[in-house]
Amino acid sequence: MASLRRILHPRSVAVVGASRDPARLGHRVLQNLIKGDFAGAVYPVNPGTDRVSGLTTYPDISAIPGPVDVAVVVTPAHTVCDVARSCAARGVAGLVVITAGFAETGEAGAQREAELRRICREAGMRLIGPNCLGIMDTGAGLNATFLPHPPLPGQLGIMSQSGALGVALVERARLLGLGLSSFVSVGNNADVSATDLLEYWEDDPATDLIGLYLESFGDPDGFGRVARRLSARKPILAIKSGRSGAGDRAVRSHTAAAATPDVAVDALLRGSGVIRVDTMQELLDTARLLAAQPLPSGDRVAIVGNSGGPGALAADACERTGLRVPELCENTQQQVRRALRPALREVAAVSNPIDLTADGDAAELAGAMAAVLADPEVDTVLVVHTPRSTPGDAAAATAIGEVAAATDKTVLACLVGHDGTVEPGDVPAYAFPEQAARALRHAVDHARWRARPAATAPSPPPGADVGRAREIVRYELAHSGDRWLDPDPTTRLLRCFGISVAETMTVDSPEAAAKTATALGVPVALKATGPTLVHKSDLGGVRLGLTDPDEVAGAYRELSASLGGAMTGAIVQPMAEAGVEVIIGAVRHEAFGPLVMAGMGGVAADLLADRSFRVPPITPDEAGEMLAELKCAPLLTGYRGRPAADIASLREQIVRVDRMVTDIPEIAELDLNPVIATPGGAVAVDARIRLAGRQPVDTGGAGNA
Repeated sequence: MASLRRILHPRSVAVVGASRDPARLGHRVLQNLIKGDFAGAVYPVNPGTDRVSGLTTYPDISAIPGPVDVAVVVTPAHTVCDVARSCAARGVAGLVVITAGFAETGEAGAQREAELRRICREAGMRLIGPNCLGIMDTGAGLNATFLPHPPLPGQLGIMSQSGALGVALVERARLLGLGLSSFVSVGNNADVSATDLLEYWEDDPATDLIGLYLESFGDPDGFGRVARRLSARKPILAIKSGRSGAGDRAVRSHTAAAATPDVAVDALLRGSGVIRVDTMQELLDTARLLAAQPLPSGDRVAIVGNSGGPGALAADACERTGLRVPELCENTQQQVRRALRPALREVAAVSNPIDLTADGDAAELAGAMAAVLADPEVDTVLVVHTPRSTPGDAAAATAIGEVAAATDKTVLACLVGHDGTVEPGDVPAYAFPEQAARALRHAVDHARWRARPAATAPSPPPGADVGRAREIVRYELAHSGDRWLDPDPTTRLLRCFGISVAETMTVDSPEAAAKTATALGVPVALKATGPTLVHKSDLGGVRLGLTDPDEVAGAYRELSASLGGAMTGAIVQPMAEAGVEVIIGAVRHEAFGPLVMAGMGGVAADLLADRSFRVPPITPDEAGEMLAELKCAPLLTGYRGRPAADIASLREQIVRVDRMVTDIPEIAELDLNPVIATPGGAVAVDARIRLAGRQPVDTGGAGNA
């Protein structure tokens, strides 16, 4: 906070590479500093001239007579490290390196960037960039960028890893009337990162919400901790580029195949309370709503408009995003009718959406809005107004603003065809209903996230024997190395954490399989085992409902003949009670650490891809949210008269898996598939665990978000 405040609220700024040529970046940065009413000293540095833009220039940083807080560097790439050394000797607090030609250009540039970072760290200088657009803070009058226009002052802090997209965000925000507190283009992220800026904005009174454009993560765990803490007070919106596929699924568990890098990003952001959006327009649309209106108390939307078509589209858009557009109660409908003149009462639709028709005037619009806002079953009012005439539209806008200013509920508008703000009342207005619906959906989700009980510090689940689990892992790694565990140590390891696993017996011959079936009692399941048999069902390695020992022995022979050397044995289990098949799994991502998954299980796990991910630590409430997000969730709660499954047991299984992969970092992959969920509990009938020796993760350097 202190180091960045000295950079964003400096007493003095030097522009190293200031130019008299209007086409040069050094000239544009200097001009923005001068025109931005920066109250501190501005020192142009250029050895080739005495004055630039009316200011005395200096041949180098050491010649500047006063202290320098920030040096903005726009000299050629091969000179930047020498400039940094001079700044370090001069006691400069921070460098903003706009110059390109570093890690983004290849190995030589990466080496130059590493040297620049080393110089700055040894001197205690903070480094923004290189290859960036610059920095800006409206409260300080600081505009050390080459942006074409100054942004409006406001409460939104923006960070962008892309200079070009940073320009687009700031320019579009200005056109929409959305003000900024500060803007930082971090470029190659050599030092100052998104995590640093979140910590700065956390205590910045001028910043109430944050927008991020991210291209990479260097320390996801650190980002997640700070973002989770900050999101409870200030909304964070983020775009993350670089979506990619799952890669090769053939030799990976169901969970690992599903845990693509983008899934990992989504789990990290969701678990941290960060609002992830897909487009820059969506980020700004949502920011406008969050900046101007109170958070919605629920997802129930009343739509009030003067045209049936746009109102219907708005209702469709709301319901597509999961918002509810309930029919208004009779009392509210009567209140709406009373707000209308007699001739309009007979033709207006008042059930929701409310259509006042083209004859509805501003007073009737205000009356209808007030009536639905008074309804305790309405959380948000969306006004959909189709322009008619200039005087009428102005009167309608005034009515919307005045009613919104008098309520503590959320109000937003769709002024068809026009983006902007309705005054008074700071009501965000959107050109199309779909924009409004998406922004409102994000606001509702964020309100729910903030309303959750505060997470408590995670602790081992009751009955967990972490010490014994670590002994098992050490033994298996010492004797067999990195590999998929055999069924017996897999079961023992799971039971160390109290994870319910079906009774499982390991066998290595048809005769042993028949004898075990007799001991367990038929019917039984027989499943082939082997180091490479990750997806047994796909290979025909499972036989279910075997009803006598001879049938079990025959099934073992069939599996052995079919699978050949891949089958090294089998397991025999009593047939489980019929229930809902769920998969619970975990994978240790190279950059993001452990991810925990819940989803529809069984043979359809990959086909239907119905799953939800979280980054640990996971609370029981978050585990419940994971299950509720699934499309198959109705099967768990009693679909079409079926008995409801024991969801509490499923939640507990998820939390126990979470603690297991957190406490045992050698677990690289884990699949419980399926977990059979019944009214009496949840039990895993098939389990796989892959161990891998712990590897250090490098979270430093470029790309550190």
